[in-house]
Amino acid sequence: MSKHALKLISLLLAGLLLAGCAKAEPTPRATAAPKEGFLDVPGGPVWYRVSGTGSGTPLLLIHGGPGGRSCRLSVIAALGDERPVVLYDQLGSGRSGRPDNPQLWHLDRFVDELDAVRKQLGLTHVHILGHSWGASLAVQYVLTRGAQGVESLTLAGPLLRTQDWIEDANVLRRQLPQSIQDTLKQHEDVGTIHSAEYQAAAEAFYRQFLFHSQPVPEDPACSDSAKNDVIYETMWGPTEFHATGSLKSFDVTDHLGELRMPVLLLVGEFDEARPETMARYQKLIAGSQLQVIEGAGHMSMVDEPEKFLQALRGFLHSVDAK
Repeated sequence: MSKHALKLISLLLAGLLLAGCAKAEPTPRATAAPKEGFLDVPGGPVWYRVSGTGSGTPLLLIHGGPGGRSCRLSVIAALGDERPVVLYDQLGSGRSGRPDNPQLWHLDRFVDELDAVRKQLGLTHVHILGHSWGASLAVQYVLTRGAQGVESLTLAGPLLRTQDWIEDANVLRRQLPQSIQDTLKQHEDVGTIHSAEYQAAAEAFYRQFLFHSQPVPEDPACSDSAKNDVIYETMWGPTEFHATGSLKSFDVTDHLGELRMPVLLLVGEFDEARPETMARYQKLIAGSQLQVIEGAGHMSMVDEPEKFLQALRGFLHSVDAK
């Protein structure tokens, strides 16, 4: 057989081999089932879930409250096509353990908890999103434990200074019908804020500025996940606009200039964390961005999920591209 014929046979065999390899190439993986379980943190066990099969830098979600639950952030798991999305219920609420120990409900222990979650899940490089009180916790964590490996911070409807929060609440209360304002003030003056009449008046505030979409969408993820009002009242108070707990003097605004990573302030148009206040905070954080979700209240990821995800996805892309 001539050298030319041998060369042709070799080329044909190579082509068949390549074709066979092409046929054997696996199809793209379907989205894997979420990984979930419990982690031991100071005070007890906390429940966590990791969603998504994307290979990007993980996104760690910190829910609001205090005493809230992560299920209202579950819509953000849609970003799992690009990166793992990690959420957890803080101790005492949601699916996590519920120890009956009031000494556990303070800021430093929740910082320790966040640190333990991050270490046990191996999140050496991570984006962090904190919502409401979760943003307080995220900023306190970065300021006290260091920013190593924290690629970005998203502060969604953040509580960064309690005095500002209360002042904003008073601005928003003045937009309610006068009869509602009068009911709130009357009960606050005489200390009957746990009365049914006061709670009904407070609900009018929540329907406008907590969830702006009405009726509030049901979330199946919350069906077996409950809040903890004891933690809420211990650390915050009886209502969103009445701070009497350990966070009543909370303030990190003097340290916002120490945040060196990319920061996104993400709020709703009708947010309790008013866009006007967020604009002031933005000036304190070099290079930070502010985005306002039109038509949304404080729970902007529930009111306008597509707009929320678009804003968050775009921000994370811009950080990852650097």
